Amino acid sequence: MTEPSKELPDFEKALEELEALVEQLESGDLNLEQSLSQFQRGIELTRHCQGVLAQAQQTVEQLIDPDDEASAVPFDSSD
Repeated sequence: MTEPSKELPDFEKALEELEALVEQLESGDLNLEQSLSQFQRGIELTRHCQGVLAQAQQTVEQLIDPDDEASAVPFDSSD
C-alpha cells in the first residue's frame, strides 16, 4: 500500500478519476488492500480538488470586489 502516488491531474480529470474510484469502492469487488489504496488515492484527489476550488474562489472574490484595495492585484490574462 505504500506505492508512490500518481501525479495529480487537472481538476476535471481529478473529478473523473475520483468518480471512478467511488464506483470501484462501492462495487465491493476490491480486496482490503486494493480498497485502502484506492481510498488513499481518493483522499489525495479530494484534497487536490479542494485546493483548486479554494484558489478559484479567491480569484473570483478578488474580481468581484474591485473596491477592496487589499485584494487589488494585477490581472494576468495569460492564465
